[in-house]
Formats: sequence, structure tokens, C-alpha cells
Amino acid sequence: MIIIMEPKASEAQVQRVIEFLKSNGFEIRFNRGEVHTVIDALGDKTTVTPGRIAAFDGVKEVKVIREPFRLASRDLKSEDTVIEFSNGVKIGGNNKPVAMVGPCSIEEDYDGLLKVAYAAKEMGCQFLRGGAFKPRTSPYDFQGYGEKALKYMRNAADETGLLTVSEVMDASDLDLMCDYIDVLQIGARNVQNFKLLHAVGKCNKPVILKRGLASTIREFLLAAEHIMYNGNHNVILCERGIRSFDSAFTRNVMDIASIPVIKKYSHLPIIVDPSHGTGQRYLIEPMAKAGLIVGADGVMIEVHHDPENALSDGKQSLPIPMFKEVMGRINELTDRLHYEKECLSANVVKEI
Repeated sequence: MIIIMEPKASEAQVQRVIEFLKSNGFEIRFNRGEVHTVIDALGDKTTVTPGRIAAFDGVKEVKVIREPFRLASRDLKSEDTVIEFSNGVKIGGNNKPVAMVGPCSIEEDYDGLLKVAYAAKEMGCQFLRGGAFKPRTSPYDFQGYGEKALKYMRNAADETGLLTVSEVMDASDLDLMCDYIDVLQIGARNVQNFKLLHAVGKCNKPVILKRGLASTIREFLLAAEHIMYNGNHNVILCERGIRSFDSAFTRNVMDIASIPVIKKYSHLPIIVDPSHGTGQRYLIEPMAKAGLIVGADGVMIEVHHDPENALSDGKQSLPIPMFKEVMGRINELTDRLHYEKECLSANVVKEI
């Protein structure tokens, strides 16, 4: 940390800060300039928060050099995290990007869900996603079918050989969810529900963590840190768009730049959700491709057998015929990107 003292800070105020830092194990170097005194404190920031130092009289500003997300940071782990499932599917690193597809909500039409699952399998997707407990803005909107939906999803996934992804809304539902679901999802509205983050941190299931509606990248990674701090390091980040002032054409603003930024500072895998990121069916393909080109480890796309009659998010769901066309082109892109990545890795090895 770097502590900048006020221009008129007294010698006694400077010494109080230095003594406090030393007592907490920090090594101190400081530079007394003509205007400011600057204290360079080297040590474990987890023992002293910047806020505690900022509270001292005479302190003007505290700058943190090392990011506060330690477990999720490349400072701790330089190589990419790869999450592997029992059927051999891998997410992250140099592995081929994955695809998670399915309806926003699992409905009573099991045959419709099964059609989507078979289409996903046909197009090489690895995961069937769908909501059983739905966090809705309005209490009058469809809230999901709960355990009945989970059973439908499990049966469809078992029949097609897919893995399952569904959102958990409350820690009390975890035991039930874990009986049916391979990957737990934390939705955008719960990204700072710390009690829930701590609970899934104690589970042995991989977790997809979606970016909050107005979360900064640092807040997003700190939410992942809560999960990892409680023991679960199998975290998959998901960029799903952030709230903006322009909602006339898109539901959210999909922050494509967040993907390479997160890849620079964190070892965790990250996928993109262009369905929620845009809210528009016609934007799913270009935004999915954009995410993959800048380094995403997979895509999450909403697919419904009858979008016009979907109980939620029909507008941003692909009908099955359209999904097959779009997914075919996405597969061509992922094949090319994966080939280029392998060639790059081979060239690097050869040069070494």
C-alpha cells in the first residue's frame, strides 16, 4: 500500500501511521517531499484494511497496489484454472469453448424440454441449462416450478448425456439443488448475497457466478473471492451484461472488454451470456462470437421449443431451427479459434 499524507500533516501524525503499520508486520519505506510525505507499506494487506489507515488523522489517500481478490488473482496462480467434470468435459485453459443452452425457465411441457436437449446434443453442446427457481422483478411474473422442474431437467439430461446448470436463489435450497444439478448458478441479482456465496463455497459443486447488474469488474471478482475463500475454487465467471441508460434497443450492455481484462488479472474461466447481455434474439450470434474471439471459455444461450409461448424471456430465446443454424456457425468459429490456440501453443513450445 502507498499512503499519501496531507501537506500539513504533523510529524506526530506521520509517526502514528508508521508505528501502526509496523505493529501489524509491515515493512516501511517513506519519502518526505516538499509538499507530501509518502509512506510505502510492504506486507499482508489482509491484516489491515485501507479503510483503517485512511481513518488516521493526517492521511490524505491510501492506494492499494495489489488487488484485493487474492485467491482469484494471477498473483497467486499464474496458470489458468481448468474445471473438469466426470464425463471428461473441461472448461478453461486451452480447452475448446463449451456451450450451455436451454430455456430460461423449465416448464410443464417435458417433451418441449427434451426437444431442446436433443438439439443441444446434436449441435455438440455439453450443458443443458434452465431455471427451476426464478428471481423475477415482478411478484406477478412466473416464479418457476421448483423441484418438479429439476426432475424434468435431470431426466432430459440423463437421456441425452448432458450436464445440468440451474440457478440457486437461497441457501436453504442447496441440498435439493445438489441432488439434481451438476453446476450451480448464482444469478446477477445475488452476486452480493454474501450468505449465499458462502454457502455455495462450502459445496463441492462447480459454480457459475454471473456479473451483477451494476457490478464493477473488481466487485465481480471479489464475489468470486467469497466463494473461493469458503473452500470452493471451481468458479466459472459469466459476463451477462450490465445496466445502462439506453434500454431502447438492448436489455443490457454486454461488456466484451471485461473478458480480456478478467483474463489478465484472474485465472478463473469466464463464459458469456449474450441472451441476457442483449435481450434480443438477433444479437445473440454476433455477441457470442465477439465474446469467443476475445477469449471467453464458453457461451450460455437461451433456447426454447416455442419462444412465442415461453413463460419467460421468449424474446431473447432462439427457436430450435434458428438455434441449429446459429450454433453451427458458432461451432465453426470455436473450431478455428481452438486450432489457432493449439498452433500458437505449439509454436511457443518450439521456440522455447
